[in-house]
Amino acid sequence: MTDNAENITDNTKSVIDNIKSYWEGQIQMYDFKATMDKLVRKEVTEGNVKGASALVIHRGQEIYHGAFGQADAERGIPMGRDTIIRLYSMTKPVTAAAVMILAQRGELDLWDPVSKYLSCFHGQKVWRNGTEVPAKRRNTVYDLLNMTSGITYPDEAHEPGRRMKAVVEEFVRRRRAGERVDTREYMRGIASVPLCFQPGERWLYGFSADVLGGIIEAVSGMTFGEFLKKEIFAPLEMEDTGFFVPGQKQGRLAQYYDVLEDGSFVPHTDSHLGEYFGEDVAFESGGAGLVSTLDDYSHFASMMVHGGSYKGKHILGRRTVEFMGQNRLSEKQRQSLDWDSAKGYGYGCLMRVLTDQGTAGTIASPGEYGWDGWTGNYVTMDPHEDLVILYFVQRCGADVLSTVRKLRMAVYGSLEN
Repeated sequence: MTDNAENITDNTKSVIDNIKSYWEGQIQMYDFKATMDKLVRKEVTEGNVKGASALVIHRGQEIYHGAFGQADAERGIPMGRDTIIRLYSMTKPVTAAAVMILAQRGELDLWDPVSKYLSCFHGQKVWRNGTEVPAKRRNTVYDLLNMTSGITYPDEAHEPGRRMKAVVEEFVRRRRAGERVDTREYMRGIASVPLCFQPGERWLYGFSADVLGGIIEAVSGMTFGEFLKKEIFAPLEMEDTGFFVPGQKQGRLAQYYDVLEDGSFVPHTDSHLGEYFGEDVAFESGGAGLVSTLDDYSHFASMMVHGGSYKGKHILGRRTVEFMGQNRLSEKQRQSLDWDSAKGYGYGCLMRVLTDQGTAGTIASPGEYGWDGWTGNYVTMDPHEDLVILYFVQRCGADVLSTVRKLRMAVYGSLEN
């Protein structure tokens, strides 16, 4: 009788402990959700953005989603998880993955010269002391992946940047006149501009990822978009990701906004880097051209943190993904990676890679990687924690660093095991 009573007492205690643990977990999750909601909503209520959304996936399970404000204020469309946004530079990690698919199949070598696939890059020149001098060596696929090629974006601060701006503006002018300016023409235009420095000398953000898109077309015999759809988007069930938004999905496309000096928002209408978003896409930009949704991009990011696989579908090898998530810059190259958002980070395969938590001011795991976009969208991929964090806004030239740091701190601070 005593033994039975002791067993009942032990069982009751176990049940009580389980209930207590459950509710403590519920309270903690409630506090985490409230914190995240507050951070994401605050950007809207304070007038920093028209709309904002975030998604967090830990160990394959969604632990947070929130969407606030409007995707398109003029049309009265709310921000949602199926809102389609322009990724801009968050296109770059996808491009890097596409390159590595070809590399692991032996269809290209990372040390291959760019000119092997795109002859217009043969005999490149370097801008030095007011004149053009021959490059000491040919740029390679590896240089492009690590942004150490010397290829610039349009930039008024230096002569190659000014020349690149003129090239892009001419392409945009021709397109507005009804001409079709394709990838080959973009490659010739980019190749015509002298490099900012000798290949491999330092890091510089530029059209390197777009050139990789051209190489993928040359190697695969497909358009870049066809290759991505076959090798990445279809197997990862990324149905709303591509280089244009079909007519039937236009109602889900977010507007992107410029902010005037008085703080008012106006729809952005100009072409930033000569990118296309219409259905007649002649140039599919590997650096800035994709559109996607929170859910779609989370499939790609989940594949990366799971060693190249998603729902049993093998996209990349485990060692290939490990290679992609490492800093590839020397100390000398890294000196020019001087953005505030890159403090404590290295760079490789078109992504930042966390190397120093203290300098970065983050409790994220060393080896966490990802990138962001010109309109403020942002991704964190952390294989160590099996964690994906996505934050989407659509404000041109948005500075979301402080908000992202707070969101990341809240997410990592909520993890218990």
